[in-house]
Amino acid sequence: MDKSSLITNWQQVSRQVIEACRQTVSQDKDSQKVVPSKVTLLAVSKTKPIEMIVALAEQGQRDFGENYLQEAIEKITAMQELSENDSSKSNSIVWHYIGHIQRNKTRDIAEHFDWVQTLERDIIAKRLNDQRPDELPPLNVLVQVNIDDEESKSGCQPKELPSLIEAIKGYERLRLRGLMIIPAKANTDAFARTQQLFNEVKQAHPELTHWDTLSMGMSDDMEAAIASGSTMVRVGTAIFGTRD
Repeated sequence: MDKSSLITNWQQVSRQVIEACRQTVSQDKDSQKVVPSKVTLLAVSKTKPIEMIVALAEQGQRDFGENYLQEAIEKITAMQELSENDSSKSNSIVWHYIGHIQRNKTRDIAEHFDWVQTLERDIIAKRLNDQRPDELPPLNVLVQVNIDDEESKSGCQPKELPSLIEAIKGYERLRLRGLMIIPAKANTDAFARTQQLFNEVKQAHPELTHWDTLSMGMSDDMEAAIASGSTMVRVGTAIFGTRD
């Protein structure tokens, strides 16, 4: 994909997110629901070259999501080197880890990323907390919930969420921000059920002052997700094209 097409795609997706958010705010009268006034567009850049990230960063895209750790570290390092030569290039980029977390990868994740969206076990949370460098701010984390109970998907079960929240909120180097889901392909009420879980945690834990993020919705269903309270959509294909 050439640079012009990439930017055109990104602009179109950005407009779709803004419009979906506007419609949700104007139509939703239920005060019990999370109604976002702004939705973060997370550009899922896995397998895509660094040149594409630079092009979108120059347009103002701030948040990028990566699944594959070694590839991501190479990109993060390259962007840091670019920012040392030109501070306008990449020093405002926020990196999100959205892949499965293996125990032997937690140190690299804790040292390189700003967000982790796929936290599902206490042992991983503890390792991320212990390995987060002191000179960096707390690591923003989302709990991934296997909302449709699919064997092929990662994430904790909804019934496991309360105990996991209790464990994570005690870690000083982690900042617990919300929930993330990858729903089943079939049309379900996964978004609504996840929003209900989100609200239940918010009501049960008023001490979680940063509990503000629902990461749900991708290229094919981001409008429906936003209508159900998503505050962050993860979009890859609609911006970058099909995976290489």
